[in-house]
Amino acid sequence: MHRRSGGRRPVMKRLLLSIHDVGPGFEAEVDLLLDRLAAHVRLNRLAMLVVPNHWGAHPLVPGSPFATRLRGWAEAGVTMFAHGWFHRDLAAHGSAAARFKARHMTAGEGEFLGLGAVTATARMMDGRRLIEGITGHPVAGFVAPAWLYGQPALDALGACGFALAEDHMKIWHPPSGRILARGPVITWASRSRMRRASSLLVATLLPPLLRHAPVARVAVHPGDAHVPALLDSIDTVLRRLTGTHAPARYEDLLAA
Repeated sequence: MHRRSGGRRPVMKRLLLSIHDVGPGFEAEVDLLLDRLAAHVRLNRLAMLVVPNHWGAHPLVPGSPFATRLRGWAEAGVTMFAHGWFHRDLAAHGSAAARFKARHMTAGEGEFLGLGAVTATARMMDGRRLIEGITGHPVAGFVAPAWLYGQPALDALGACGFALAEDHMKIWHPPSGRILARGPVITWASRSRMRRASSLLVATLLPPLLRHAPVARVAVHPGDAHVPALLDSIDTVLRRLTGTHAPARYEDLLAA
């Protein structure tokens, strides 16, 4: 925390930490990540991005043991986001830019990159209803799988009234379009040796650059839980960032 001159209120630099792809198919990995992150932040300073039916194979079922755990995390103060529906991209992409993103920025998981407005809206609303019905708490917002949105999905965000959304470079308030924070998210890739190496390099370079940023973001994924080098890097990044930024909740940006 640092203070502005002239006796103004202190300005807090915030650290936002999220676990992606939360669902019954990755319960063991979520547990491993929670144990790791507990050394750095309290549970009520975490966000979970919940996938209702990952790849159509792991449905989130009300009344199931995992649903009970999800409700418990929400009651403990974890911020919940809707995170797509299937987390799988089955669209036929018309533009070269969309095809490039679908092929090179994710492993077939940019679900909302090519959806039309009607389908995008239905999946957003269905996901919100399911998660809120299970947790008994409002979702904080919506984040598209792989942080990839087509224009119809962006339009649907505002129409659905989600208070928060984010992509690789920013967090915003969809109903107004107001940007709440800017800057890259630190995350890791586990699916290939090359991607692991590049994400480790970026995770080394970004914390010094984000030292003075008002908001720093860190996102972990289930695949990280099985790669010791990535887990060590996550620990290092969080030790560095918690020295300059206070762990916070996404909702704090709206109050600010």
